[in-house]
Amino acid sequence: MAVNLSSLDRIPTRFNVSIMLFMACLISYMLRVNLSVNILAMVQPIQSGVKQSVPAILSNITGESINETMIGHSKIPDYGPRYNWSSHDQSIILGAYFYGYLISSLPAGVFAERFGGRNMVGLSLAFSALLTALTPLAADNGMWATIANRVALGILGGFLYPALHNLISKWAPPDEKGKFVSALMGGTFGTVITWPLVGVLIETLGWSFAFYIPAAISAIVAVLWYIIVADSPATHPRIRSEEKDYIEKSLGDTVSKSKLLPPIASLATSPPFLSLLVLHFGNLWGLYFLITAAPKFMSEVLGFKLAKAGFLSALPYLARSLAAFAFGTIGDLLRKKSIMNVTTIRKSFCIFSHIIPGLFLVGLIYIGFDPYVCVAIITLSLGFNGASTMTNLQNSQDLAPNFAGTLYGIINFVGTTSGFISPILVAHFTVQQSTMDEWQYVFMIGAAAYIVPALIFVVFGSGQVQKWNEPKQTQTTTGHEHT
Repeated sequence: MAVNLSSLDRIPTRFNVSIMLFMACLISYMLRVNLSVNILAMVQPIQSGVKQSVPAILSNITGESINETMIGHSKIPDYGPRYNWSSHDQSIILGAYFYGYLISSLPAGVFAERFGGRNMVGLSLAFSALLTALTPLAADNGMWATIANRVALGILGGFLYPALHNLISKWAPPDEKGKFVSALMGGTFGTVITWPLVGVLIETLGWSFAFYIPAAISAIVAVLWYIIVADSPATHPRIRSEEKDYIEKSLGDTVSKSKLLPPIASLATSPPFLSLLVLHFGNLWGLYFLITAAPKFMSEVLGFKLAKAGFLSALPYLARSLAAFAFGTIGDLLRKKSIMNVTTIRKSFCIFSHIIPGLFLVGLIYIGFDPYVCVAIITLSLGFNGASTMTNLQNSQDLAPNFAGTLYGIINFVGTTSGFISPILVAHFTVQQSTMDEWQYVFMIGAAAYIVPALIFVVFGSGQVQKWNEPKQTQTTTGHEHT
């Protein structure tokens, strides 16, 4: 036993913190996306026609065969209570999370900087677990109770990422930030494992347990979070003094120990920040676009059901998650070896995170009608977008470590609006027949949303600490380049 404890002592505390960052994101997405599968078993099954029944859809997700002999007649699989929610009702319920998310993401960074990222994330996970466990009760009380539950869950989720960026600004040495930010891709990995997990839970235990078990997992992670994570190395009860000194020395004086008010006026007139805002909007536009519009394209234009591809449906998300760690490691190495300065790294990696994915969207127009080639294009596009860990997902740490949470909260608030705008745009251009000719405009706009922000960032972006990072100082310089 003594040997094992000695081995654990040699594990850097910041490594344990980064693992918990990954787990927090994984749990957040698990509770965010589980309803998209659960709701299939909560509503009346489709009886006939071109659309799939609930058992068929769950079979695609889990890979198991389900008996649906009597669907549409007298016998319905007993997954639990079913509700008469129309397709429109279901879309409102599924979208409710994002309305709550939009509400809280803007002030979340300020709250994290005032009250500490540890409490913000811990409370978000704990109360999210409670709300998820209460979802079956909310469903029994009607559609609007379910919507209220999801809005509240979205509000809690909106606090998470700005708070995590606040923690990264205090825990990650400059030449390790890429790997720390890559840990935030735990959310993408959460999507990969959640859909098949809840599909199995629905089949074996019923849809209510597809809420209870993720809620229990979230509660366990919340407890571990409070045991392992602290707001900073200085407040961690078990960190070794050598590691604490190393982190604090590497960060220098870029992170203040006092609580500062964010310089809103300076942000509004800062070209580096505004170019970051545009870059993040383009990144989320491309991400939401590929998640929502590309499956619609394959279904209506190519006649291919992505869900039937089993592993292929999760492949783009898995590729993005794995590529994020690869790009993060490469970026950290370039920074540690002083091969490139921070500004050059941020701008050059935009080629991978934005420009190449945009070009792949253009390629979707010309690939013909092979659905598997289409999946490969989408996988490559999202895979290269994993490089966003070295561009828009990390640049708020460069510009103002004191306000990294606030900056990320602002850009995430603006970026999340793309999740509402993109589907409207797709519906506008494909309202007639959803033909290849109509989709050409959709893909060109999606490509432009990737590429144009990248070009703007290349011109106006920066990797320097801005002078408004310390707004109360009277003597400042334009910025310090971290190498």
